[in-house]
Parts: sequence; C-alpha cells; structure tokens
Amino acid sequence: MTVKITPNDKGSPPGKLADAELHFTDKDKDGPLDGLKLIGFTIWERRGGNGRNVTFPARSYSINGERRTFALLRPIVDSTAQSKLRDIVLEAFQEYEERAAITA
Repeated sequence: MTVKITPNDKGSPPGKLADAELHFTDKDKDGPLDGLKLIGFTIWERRGGNGRNVTFPARSYSINGERRTFALLRPIVDSTAQSKLRDIVLEAFQEYEERAAITA
C-alpha cells in the first residue's frame, strides 16, 4: 500500500491541508485489492494550530432534516485500529512536505 498526497492549493476550506488516497499494490498481482485505491482521506490542521488530524472516508445522509455521517472504514473489534492508519497518512504527508521544501 502506498499513500498518494494531493495538496490543497486553494486554501479552502480553511485548515484543509491535503487529500490522501491509499493505493493498493501486490507484488504477485493476484491480491483482491491490487490495482485499487481508497479515496476520501483528508489531512487537516487542528484548530489552534497544535497538530494535524486525518478524517476517514464517510458518506453523509439526512434523517428528519438532520445531517449525519456514516464512516465507511471502521474497526471490526479494536476501537484504536484506525490510529495506525492515521499515523501512516500523517507520515506520508510529512514526507511530502519535506520533498516539496527541498524542490522549492
């Protein structure tokens, strides 16, 4: 799996730094996810500027006029399972920023 970063060059909405995708690759080319990508990750600057956060793919819907979201990627058992993936996305963004600083 690789993480592809697409920076938010528009500056809108405020605090949005980039979008991220997970690209699945399998050396043997026979894995069920080989050649697919999972989109919908967003990297945000935390309010107050103290760190960053990643939001995961979700679908929004409305019930009785109330807007809600349904997470598309959820833990099976361990509620902290998303932390590892969140860290991987944040590390990929940091590497992207470092590469961009070198070429600037």
